[in-house]
Amino acid sequence: MRNLIIFFRNYFNFLFFLLIEIVCFTIFLRDNSFQRSAFLNSSNAVTGKLYQKYNDIQYYFQLKSTNDSLVQENARLRNRLLSDYDRPDTGSLQVTDTGLGRKFVWLPAKVVNNSVNNANNYITLHRGRNQQVFPNMGVMSPSGVAGIVRSVSGNYAVVMSLLNKQTSISARVDSGYTGSVVWSPLLDGAHGILKDIPRSARVKTGDAVVTSGFSTLFPGGIPVGYVDRITDDPSSNFHTIRIRFATNFYNLQYVYVIRNLKGDEKNKLESTEAP
Repeated sequence: MRNLIIFFRNYFNFLFFLLIEIVCFTIFLRDNSFQRSAFLNSSNAVTGKLYQKYNDIQYYFQLKSTNDSLVQENARLRNRLLSDYDRPDTGSLQVTDTGLGRKFVWLPAKVVNNSVNNANNYITLHRGRNQQVFPNMGVMSPSGVAGIVRSVSGNYAVVMSLLNKQTSISARVDSGYTGSVVWSPLLDGAHGILKDIPRSARVKTGDAVVTSGFSTLFPGGIPVGYVDRITDDPSSNFHTIRIRFATNFYNLQYVYVIRNLKGDEKNKLESTEAP
């Protein structure tokens, strides 16, 4: 209490002056509508900016939970795509059962490790056998193909990245021709090579390169990349096509593991006819 009295005694003149200023300013605004309106507009603008800054800070600290919820929502929506179901061929057979059999299931997974600078790069996922992830499943990012599951433990999976010299993805261009997308350590982490496309195929810069759907790893039509450069060797019957990957491997945080519910059936049938 003594300190408070000393404070008021030392700063009485300043506090009294401040009080008079506030009273005068209030009277001035009350009796002048134009100045009052200008002051209110200015104060609203300042308050609005303060609220915006506060919301921006609050949103930043909530980004993790927002990303988690978006990943779950994307997985739910992908699992409702008609392309994830098998439609029976009715060309020569009248089918009365209109039910669709699910073919693909999309499983969201968090990336916990990722390499991009090695000759053989791998991605580690925090989802494994206990969460229905098994070897030889396709993996894609929100924007395109990312790799293939190679080994799993109870709660983790190791994915052979598209940035791996052993990876080969069956893909096609807009004209319908099918080839293989591969990667070389001589390239950076943003580009790959589309090979086995004949020179007779019409290909131009910017064309989309998507999965062919021939393998059991990926549904058809998933982006792999986009044609970046085309060079032709007169001694070869094939285009030399460099593509820019759809997936940004330098900033990979979430992926989807693709489970093909009918992949084993297709593989077993094809293996019986293999030479």
